[in-house]
Amino acid sequence: MSDDNLAKQVGAFTKHHRLQQNKTQEVVAEAAGISRSTLSLLEKGDSVTLPTLIQVLRVLDQLNVMEVFQIQESISPLALAKAEKNKRKRASNSNPSTVVDPIW
Repeated sequence: MSDDNLAKQVGAFTKHHRLQQNKTQEVVAEAAGISRSTLSLLEKGDSVTLPTLIQVLRVLDQLNVMEVFQIQESISPLALAKAEKNKRKRASNSNPSTVVDPIW
């Protein structure tokens, strides 16, 4: 998908959720701290800054779409196997007071 098509898709997403919430461009723009013309540009698929997009998504309660950018740490199977190999398998008796005296 081209950059222009992606920008238009983001704009359509924004407009769809704004209309679903029955909010005007003026209301959303004011709550986001941007001008109405900037919001209009966003909805048309024109270039806007990332902070502007985040502000609008926050006002529309759609920040959940940003979760796809979270990095999830995963351990490789090899590292997991090495960790299992190094895991303790027995307990040692390192406390001398619990050692039974062999002299009866």
